[in-house]
Amino acid sequence: MKTLLLPVEQHDLMAATMQTAWLIAEKLGATVDGILLRPSLVDFVVPDPMGALVVQPPPQDETEAATRSRDQFESFAAAHAEGSARSLFRWRGSQPVDDATLGSMGRLFDATIVGRPGTGRNDPRMTTLEAALFESGRPIFVAPPQAPKTIATNALIHWNASTETAHVIACALPLLRLCEKVTVISVDGNIVPGPTAVELLDYLRAHGINATEIAAKGSSRGAGEVILDHARKLGCDFLVKGAYTQSRLRQMIFGGATNHILAHTHIPTIMAH
Repeated sequence: MKTLLLPVEQHDLMAATMQTAWLIAEKLGATVDGILLRPSLVDFVVPDPMGALVVQPPPQDETEAATRSRDQFESFAAAHAEGSARSLFRWRGSQPVDDATLGSMGRLFDATIVGRPGTGRNDPRMTTLEAALFESGRPIFVAPPQAPKTIATNALIHWNASTETAHVIACALPLLRLCEKVTVISVDGNIVPGPTAVELLDYLRAHGINATEIAAKGSSRGAGEVILDHARKLGCDFLVKGAYTQSRLRQMIFGGATNHILAHTHIPTIMAH
């Protein structure tokens, strides 16, 4: 991984997201390209005697927000330039892009870095994460609300034998090779037909990664909570997780490990679909 894409906008987790991006870039000797993300414009539907009437919000002046976003990115880059031995932060351009365009841009980057999404007005948007996850064909890093002090020294891999998980593990190999400790966790009842966790250990060993295995019992709390609990107990600073082995619709209705981790992860998490 040598090229990372970082969408920049005015949300409450932007500072933590940039710090997480810097840690990843330093670890890998990578370049981080900042791109201005256009604010979401949501249409409002109001009642009308003749039917629904869609009223667009008043036009927003993007200039001020764009200037603040670029200044925040460049100030961060300047502050970290002297202490950076391996990474490079650069501004890719001042023209804002929407979520869909961000997803297609990500196809020529090794990964896109986004903040953990939320439902608040000043939280990172789920639509941004989904565009990068589903449209780029590349993995995403989800930065936690509080920037970590380290990354990829102690990793946890969630193994459920799925195609999505196999994809993300292959993408994460450059960082996994740098870890001092790697643990593979499988959760009873959260596994699809496929290779076993023991077979995954053999695969990792072939790539120079010595890992150990935990077979966790299923819980009414759900697999996502079990995974994050073990990450805390093991002191992990990096999580590797396939995204949406179950469909997004099914996870919206019944819940799922991906949705739980996207809402609650406290450590940098790499995902791929």
